[in-house]
Amino acid sequence: MGRKYVRKKTKYAGVYYIETTTNGRSDKTFYIRYKDEFYKDKELRIGKQSEGYSVNLCNAKRNEIMHKIKHGEELPKIANNQIKTKLTLNDIAHQYFEYRNVHNSTRSNQNEQYRYDTHLKHLFGNKLIYTISLQDIEKLQADKLKTLAPKTVNHITTLLGTIFNYAITKQLYKGNNPIQNLKKLSIDNKRERFLNRDEIKILMDEVRDNELLYLFCLLSLSTGGRATTIINIQKKHIDLNNRTVTLTDFKNKSTYKGFITTDMATILKEHISTLKTNDNILRINNKPISISQIQKRLKPILDKLFNEGLDVKDAKNRVVIHTFRHSFASNLAIGGTPIYTIQKLMNHRDINMTLRYAKLSPESGRDMVENIMKNIY
Repeated sequence: MGRKYVRKKTKYAGVYYIETTTNGRSDKTFYIRYKDEFYKDKELRIGKQSEGYSVNLCNAKRNEIMHKIKHGEELPKIANNQIKTKLTLNDIAHQYFEYRNVHNSTRSNQNEQYRYDTHLKHLFGNKLIYTISLQDIEKLQADKLKTLAPKTVNHITTLLGTIFNYAITKQLYKGNNPIQNLKKLSIDNKRERFLNRDEIKILMDEVRDNELLYLFCLLSLSTGGRATTIINIQKKHIDLNNRTVTLTDFKNKSTYKGFITTDMATILKEHISTLKTNDNILRINNKPISISQIQKRLKPILDKLFNEGLDVKDAKNRVVIHTFRHSFASNLAIGGTPIYTIQKLMNHRDINMTLRYAKLSPESGRDMVENIMKNIY
């Protein structure tokens, strides 16, 4: 005998569901019941929860049908009676990235494309878009959290949700966005780890023979610029006479000045001598380097030098590329640099972002407390 399905009531009259499975996972299939214009009982299958249908959507559809019957209007078409889209996520993503190329920067597009190719394409790329369920995405979230930081996992699921929204906006998909019911992972952005002067020297000695990594680390640790800022420095941004570099803050959409030392000016003078004015100074095969290329080369070095034995999710203590920016500000504070000067050098719009470094300053009161309590014990 076949399996017997039992229709279960919902909080709305005339809206029912049966418990089913989709791709081995529990699911619900929704139905509505109503009386037609001849007062005969009708039942229509609306769709599955995994396809984006919900109790509220079914109730709205039933109310729409009953309203039209009452006023003698033509009944609306039911989504499951229409031919479902045969577009896969790869099909939608291809159109989405073509759209992005017109409206976003090249760097931003490259980062999003890399994120899709690395984390989403092999899992969902060949699946019809309406078959991707909330349960699938929750499983992706849990699996990625085993090796990636919560913030990175949120970026991945957000990208998937953005692709769904694009499909809905362009009328390529008529279901709901399954991401809307996904609970995002909580993030603790209060990174505590920074490299002290001795650790910076260890790192620079490790990458000294690799000109690309050496320059990236040198510029990052001496300007505090974010990774996207550093890789976008062009020859025209370097002022060797005044020993300054113009930095582009893509987060705050502004530019500001950083400083380079006399030794750095000597190194950069030789490096940029063969470059054209608009050339990026960090290049591979005569092409500007990407964040992923830097990450791929630096991560193993940082893990070997500083992250041994640390959990991959220990964001507070692991050294990553963004630690360079944190190290810049922390060492300025330790050296007694005024907090407002640090704010200017970090290009912080809000002084509260800079005040986190005040506790490291010698003016924090630590030495005063030491003097007060001296010789008391």
